[in-house]
Amino acid sequence: GSGGFRKRKHDNFPHGQRREEKENVNPSSALMMSFKSFQLELDTRHDKYERLVKLSRDITIESKRTIFLLHRFTSAPNGEEILNESEVKLDAVRRKIKQVAQELIGEDMYQFHRAVSPGLQEYVEAVSFQYFIKTRSLISVEEINKQLIFTAEDREETTNTTSNSHDKQPQTWSLKVTPVDYLLGVADLTGELMRLCISSVGNGDIDTPFELSQFLRQIYDGFTFIGNTGPYEVSKKLYTLKQSLAKVENACYTLKVRGSEIPKHMLADVFSTKTELIDQEEGL
Repeated sequence: GSGGFRKRKHDNFPHGQRREEKENVNPSSALMMSFKSFQLELDTRHDKYERLVKLSRDITIESKRTIFLLHRFTSAPNGEEILNESEVKLDAVRRKIKQVAQELIGEDMYQFHRAVSPGLQEYVEAVSFQYFIKTRSLISVEEINKQLIFTAEDREETTNTTSNSHDKQPQTWSLKVTPVDYLLGVADLTGELMRLCISSVGNGDIDTPFELSQFLRQIYDGFTFIGNTGPYEVSKKLYTLKQSLAKVENACYTLKVRGSEIPKHMLADVFSTKTELIDQEEGL
């Protein structure tokens, strides 16, 4: 009757009959062969996706270690050694990115973009942080992509993708950082520059906070031009960028107004206290 439980069509057939029909399927039929090829294609794609996720995780870890190393630049007696060591670490990261580029040969990168995006964002953050320490400017996405063109000089570093097409690989590989990954990496860079500002003041460097304040203001102005027209992730990180800018500007204000009356070795403690107050006011 109306409103009652409706019986499914296949419930009219006994379970034994359905089992017999399943056993009578011809495995060599054209339909079954098509589904087997679909299964093989999906399994291959899933395996490649998992390999890319692992490579992206390795890229993220090594990039974070490079950032931690670069934060020692302000306190190290010889900054050139820190920069040289960071370059060695970034070369190791690029070798991982080379494996990603080899995995994506003949593939549409945007089908696997979610697997490699976190690692690329962290790499952009690390390489832009090193570039800022060297030149006090922002590296462009074109310059980053120039560093991600690889040659076949290290043949033994190829990945184990179990594909016969590797015997016919081209002599160069390249991987382009998308504009979205570049913007997200630059947004994360602002947090590292804020930490660089505080550590610089603790080491008695009074000029760096004012340089960072002007630099972060330019980045923030650039992000505000994007507004809500950009991807959701970019607008989401705009709030964090604003907080980093506010902390650096507050440090500059303290230096300008009270810098002469506070000993240099106590400035870092004053900034840390004010940063905690700002976080509490913003509910962080």
